[in-house]
Amino acid sequence: MARSQALLFLSLIAFVFLGSSSAVPRKTVGIYELKKGNFSVKITNWGATILSVILPDSEGNLADVVLGYEGIRPYINGTTYFGALVGRVGNRISGARFVLNGTAYRLYPNDGTSSIHGGHRGFSFVIWTVKELVVDGEFPYIKLYYYSFNKEQGFPGDLDVYVTYKISGAYELSVTMEATPRTKATPVNLLQHSYWNLGGHNSGSILSNTVQIFASYITPLNDQLIPTGAISSVSGTPYDFRNPNTIESRINYVKGGYNMNYVVDGQGMRKVAVVEDRRSGRAMELWANQPAVQFYTAYYLNGVEGKGGAIYGRYGGLCLETQGFPDAVNHPQFPSQIVNPGEVYKHDMLFKFSF
Repeated sequence: MARSQALLFLSLIAFVFLGSSSAVPRKTVGIYELKKGNFSVKITNWGATILSVILPDSEGNLADVVLGYEGIRPYINGTTYFGALVGRVGNRISGARFVLNGTAYRLYPNDGTSSIHGGHRGFSFVIWTVKELVVDGEFPYIKLYYYSFNKEQGFPGDLDVYVTYKISGAYELSVTMEATPRTKATPVNLLQHSYWNLGGHNSGSILSNTVQIFASYITPLNDQLIPTGAISSVSGTPYDFRNPNTIESRINYVKGGYNMNYVVDGQGMRKVAVVEDRRSGRAMELWANQPAVQFYTAYYLNGVEGKGGAIYGRYGGLCLETQGFPDAVNHPQFPSQIVNPGEVYKHDMLFKFSF
């Protein structure tokens, strides 16, 4: 544990105990706060989940800009993936199956006949171990670890997984995800699934937000939201956000709102998207090193009770989930997500906030 171990319990805002047998040691789920000035991020080791991100608006008023539940217990059986770290493979895998090195692997189908976000007990529904916690340094951070066993949810091989949340600068939050297979090659596609509303989590629709996505192509979907295998230009379509546009300006041309994988221009760590909320003056830049980003406008969020009794309705938040291409294990023309023993999967994200 880091030198600020003694402050662990000062940052433990609340906790619950899970487990059904007194003969088995119970694991503790905690809530931990990273704070720098009036910028605050709360995280739980249940699902390595972001619970809140609090920052000022243009007039200095503080607000929490991520959607979430009140307390920990609703996250245990929740279906929204609010703020969660999703894996072993985020997004959908068609038919809940794939073939790797001549072996067919069958996964848990939790989205019709497909698997989504790692199965019904993926990484967002497990207790992670707090490996390091520093709350008093220049760059407060928490590092979480999860051991995923061979055949968990059907995936091959043992996998060591780490995620680090860090206040890496003034109003900057970095997310570093790493995974290393121990025994077998396996697909890995970790996602950070926060729902953002820069006006405040309880401020209503995000349709008036201005969005820019640095992506010239998308991977079109079939009626089950599985990529067809094609890669198509956004030019002349409602999916073209290469120049800033409000979400509401085009959403009526998209059935079910935006829920699309964008192929991000360029390579390496680069700017992926910018979101602006003109009512509050808050803006968010997203940088990442992944080939794609899922843009989702929360069409299926309808009447969910959230923090402080807020009721989240359709279009109450937006997700920008950097990722590998969905269903890549079944589309050899897509960039591979297979990680072999001795290799390290690394997914870096950086959120830069301004107001």
